[in-house]
Amino acid sequence: MPTRAALIAGVSGLELTAAEAAFFRECRPAGTILFARNLNSHEQIKRLVADIKSATGADDMLFLIDQEGGRVQRLRPPLGRALPPAAAYAALYSTDPKAACHSVRTAARLVADDLIELGINTNCTPVLDVPVAGAHDIIGDRAFGDTPAQIAALGRAVCEGFLAGGVVPVIKHIPGHGRARADSHLELPVVSTSRAELEVTDFVPFKLLNDQPAAMTAHVVYSDIDRDQPASTSALVIREIIRGHIGYDGFLMSDDLSMKALQGPMRQRAEAVISAGSDVALHCNGDMAEMAAVASGVPALGGAALARFGRATHCLGVCQPYDRDAAELIPASVLAGYIG
Repeated sequence: MPTRAALIAGVSGLELTAAEAAFFRECRPAGTILFARNLNSHEQIKRLVADIKSATGADDMLFLIDQEGGRVQRLRPPLGRALPPAAAYAALYSTDPKAACHSVRTAARLVADDLIELGINTNCTPVLDVPVAGAHDIIGDRAFGDTPAQIAALGRAVCEGFLAGGVVPVIKHIPGHGRARADSHLELPVVSTSRAELEVTDFVPFKLLNDQPAAMTAHVVYSDIDRDQPASTSALVIREIIRGHIGYDGFLMSDDLSMKALQGPMRQRAEAVISAGSDVALHCNGDMAEMAAVASGVPALGGAALARFGRATHCLGVCQPYDRDAAELIPASVLAGYIG
């Protein structure tokens, strides 16, 4: 079987360029991720997905998107339905936990259908971060509450909905971004909270959902554990916390290497996340020169990483029946009842 690169790459626009097609043929990344710049119409999205799949020559490729709902939603009307933010389900949970879990699970099942129709099979959600007062609002209303138990309950319901629709959910940002006082897209956050406290707060939702097929690391320094490296490039955090204390043995991807939380050349960043213990490096912006540099710094997908990739892709396309007509009513109903 031809080798696959330990990489998830972006593309630059609405169509696959000749250079990108050549890159995907040669590199054969494990997946690709789509952003608003790649989305113009349903037919165009299907063509782009088909062209990437054809260039890569693999049926088990992951096609990722960030379709959380609220302000993080790449498919917006008219391309996709308006979806509530996580905070809307958190508000419902405060009065009726059972209804909130049912609603978010059913909405996820509905969105899975929307994504599969376009050829997209992986959704980078749910956010399991536990926000605290004074933290940067990069998480904000993307959180499913402010207690680990509630976040885990709603997060599991989201995962169940997507898996029931044959879509791989990606829990994020392991082991927790909720305390960060900076946006890791722009700078490197440092969390000084003790490991002991993190173990009974921030790490809890991830531990409770450690059976999920895929996860994304956080570009956050936890100074009581590793004062020098963020989780994404820290072998100590990945070994002792993510794989150890949390017990996560699923497919682990870095957060985007092009974020300003990281420093150094792209190849060095890619080497760092793989060396630390991520199964694949994620590069999102579609810059061809950067992608080539990242690809030069990652190995072929093999060993335990390949096995975890296989377990994740095994979830693809395995759909369970549901009442679609009833599900269609849920996102608008939850939005109507939410006062942000």
